[in-house]
Amino acid sequence: MNSKEFERRRRQLMSMVGEGGIVIIPTAPVRTRSRDVEYNYRQDSDFYYLTGFPEPQAVAVLVPGRPNGEYLLFCREKNPERELWDGLRAGQGGAVSDYGADDAFPIDDIDDILPGIMESCSRVYYTMGMYADFDKRMAEWVNTLRSKLSRGVHSPQEFVALDHLLHDMRLYKSRGEISAMRKSAKVSVAAHKRAMQVTRPGMFEYEVEAEFRHEFRRNNAWVSYSPIVGGGKNACILHYVENNAELQDGDLLLIDAGCELDYYASDITRTFPVSGRFSPEQRAIYEIVLQAQDAAIEKTVVGNHWNDPHDAAVKTITKGLRKLGLIEGTLPRLIKDGAYQQYYMHRTGHWIGMDVHDVGDYKVGDEWRVLENGMVTTVEPGIYLDNSRKIPKAFRNIGVRIEDDVAITSKGPDVLSKGLARDPDDIEALMHSR
Repeated sequence: MNSKEFERRRRQLMSMVGEGGIVIIPTAPVRTRSRDVEYNYRQDSDFYYLTGFPEPQAVAVLVPGRPNGEYLLFCREKNPERELWDGLRAGQGGAVSDYGADDAFPIDDIDDILPGIMESCSRVYYTMGMYADFDKRMAEWVNTLRSKLSRGVHSPQEFVALDHLLHDMRLYKSRGEISAMRKSAKVSVAAHKRAMQVTRPGMFEYEVEAEFRHEFRRNNAWVSYSPIVGGGKNACILHYVENNAELQDGDLLLIDAGCELDYYASDITRTFPVSGRFSPEQRAIYEIVLQAQDAAIEKTVVGNHWNDPHDAAVKTITKGLRKLGLIEGTLPRLIKDGAYQQYYMHRTGHWIGMDVHDVGDYKVGDEWRVLENGMVTTVEPGIYLDNSRKIPKAFRNIGVRIEDDVAITSKGPDVLSKGLARDPDDIEALMHSR
């Protein structure tokens, strides 16, 4: 992302905060996987959104109107010995020259410096409850200032939830962000194509998962969430991640997998036959879900409400299940009673951006949010028919979900993950081109 993009974001946030306010954002802590082994470090999304700074142990401070610099960054000092073990550090010089800080200080000096900056501010904008250890430090700084009130020292009078402002900003993607998400989706599309072409009966789910991880890493991307690779009955488990079963001839394989590239996520699901050919029953269910996704995408436009795509998908799925005899009754009554929910139990989408389940409210007050230019959502209807006796035998263990990432634009829906087969004939053709 261009450095100007981070600067623009900081300016926008500071204009909303106004003079007298101070924004304080810590990095994500380093997490231990087991004993002395750490997880790969991934920066806090809010922190990175405003700074582009990838290192741990840092705190960003925005002080609108401050004469000596509005954007301050507390970070680790340069340390050749530690850098030999853990990698290079930007240090205070790099924080200014490479990451746009007006001034930078050693993170070890924050207790001595930050309370003095807070003293001149009446409002603190901070996301409370995210990191417990940092919450304690914030409380200590405020208590330190309050203990000196009798000596004329001032203390902030108000704490304001930063996420209310910042997460609404993140909901609206810029052109640069849409471009980044398109690149992320392109890598995921290539991985899904790869999976379709290598899958055969007798493989294990984890072997197919390995194809995704290979394609992601060869493009300098990581998984944006634990891949779901579920064959047969496992496709009916919404968050199935064991991925250890053998793939059987005649089963469907549902893969929900996406990557994160340059801090932007993609989220794609496809369902296809392990053998390369849909059975009549599998195709019937698949075509209902495909029609539901088309209907939902058609409603993913400026001016509609967040729930409109879901309502369109529900209507299509209910109508299709009724036609196949899997549910019985009049269409309005079936929808009103939620009869479809035994086979379609989740929502049709979620915001996506720097996080797979990205920030942003779905309702404003009691009303569903109006869709606007720059928002990006997934569209992912599904039908899940388990091994229940109430389901005709030919339809059992069929789980189908189709998911794409869709940007809402003034020109209509922009499917960022386009280029990946959805039509059942196209899927079969792709699988037999291997």
